[in-house]
Amino acid sequence: MVEITEQRVLDALRTVRDSGRGDDVVALGMVSGLNVAQGRVSFSLAIDPKDAARLEPLRKAAEAAVAALPGVVSAVAILTAHRAQPAPQRTPPHAHGEKPGLAGVRAIVAVASGKGGVGKSTVAANLALGLAAQGLKVGLLDCDVYGPSMPLMMGVKDKPTKAVDGKRLAPPVSYGVKVMSMGFLASDKTPMIWRGPMVANAVEQMLRGVEWEPLDVLIVDMPPGTGDAQLTLAQRVPLAGAVIVSTPQDIALLDARKGLNMFRQLEVPVLGIIENMSYFHCPHCGERTDVFGHGGAKREAHDTKVEFLGEIPLDIVIRDTSDSGKPITATQPDSKHAEAFREIARKVWAKVSGESARTPPRIVVQ
Repeated sequence: MVEITEQRVLDALRTVRDSGRGDDVVALGMVSGLNVAQGRVSFSLAIDPKDAARLEPLRKAAEAAVAALPGVVSAVAILTAHRAQPAPQRTPPHAHGEKPGLAGVRAIVAVASGKGGVGKSTVAANLALGLAAQGLKVGLLDCDVYGPSMPLMMGVKDKPTKAVDGKRLAPPVSYGVKVMSMGFLASDKTPMIWRGPMVANAVEQMLRGVEWEPLDVLIVDMPPGTGDAQLTLAQRVPLAGAVIVSTPQDIALLDARKGLNMFRQLEVPVLGIIENMSYFHCPHCGERTDVFGHGGAKREAHDTKVEFLGEIPLDIVIRDTSDSGKPITATQPDSKHAEAFREIARKVWAKVSGESARTPPRIVVQ
């Protein structure tokens, strides 16, 4: 296989000229953030923000020039601006219907947290699988550009391929769920040292540059915090709602409240709060320990007037199955933990679809 080097990529980009400035993109110093890993190439083109529309054909030409190199599996180019940007405008009420949706995608749901380390990605993966267990067509988008984990967590070995239309990427499928992540486009040892506009463009392209349809629901695993990725998602596509993940401890709940309020300010419905790592049952003695406290997320849901969607325990089985790419909801569907995730998924789907939650019928003997 032909080795792809940065030098070969730069040589290909020297054939791409900005006619407005009369030179190639390398000579003009536009290329930055170049990353080459296992045949997957990603880079950005620094531009003046007012030229974004004019230079979109240039971006496509640069992407095509690199994709044409022997040995390149995929090429992703994004436009980024280093100039100061005006403050983003709040999304006005009822603006959701004005945003262009994703063709063939019925609902988009963000899974977010105020801070890292609360198990948000584990919840997002198992929530997606819980929805798929209902017979729904589900996609899972890993928007954590700096720390993508879905390729590992979902056990995805394949890489995205070119879609039939030749313009988008066809995402790999794992356990019946379509999966897309920046982790497919960069080495797991390479840090993504990207400015905010680059993150925003990456999110936009993973939304609209991927063949998602047809889907009933797209679950989006957000990075922790309240930054560019969250703002881009909320402002550019009509979100059906957001799910907030927290642990019971006060410091996690404080940050979760910030995430919740961010979505409210952006006029995105908050579907509810999940308490992850809610308690620990010792597998040896059976004793229960509330490692991080217990019930804090439920109280927060009550105080903020949103639904408490459920609690997930701290359990080594959930950790083991996630780390091994065999999520518990898919590989141990009869476990009580898998049922907890499926119950949360039923509640989420009921909210975004307008249907009643699908619960088993009760048989009453008189």
